[in-house]
Amino acid sequence: MARSNPEARLLIESRMAEAMQGNAGACFDLGIALASGKCSRDDLLEAHKWFTLASLRGYGPATRSRNAVAWQMTSADQAIAHRRARTAQLSAQLFS
Repeated sequence: MARSNPEARLLIESRMAEAMQGNAGACFDLGIALASGKCSRDDLLEAHKWFTLASLRGYGPATRSRNAVAWQMTSADQAIAHRRARTAQLSAQLFS
């Protein structure tokens, strides 16, 4: 995160392990942390990815948040974020 605040960085670090194990709430929290404040292009891509993963895991509010982030992205960036989500989902399935 280019201009991240310490609270957002702490949230990301604390929720990453749970998100990697498939916790939908942790995925959503990561999306929120990445989408908050001043975001770089990559922060938005990652936020979209985590919101997508949370949504796929049944976390209802994630879809609305992903759509809000998508408004700030190009369609090409959205495609990149979807590919990242698919890759992360496949990796989680392989290692679970």
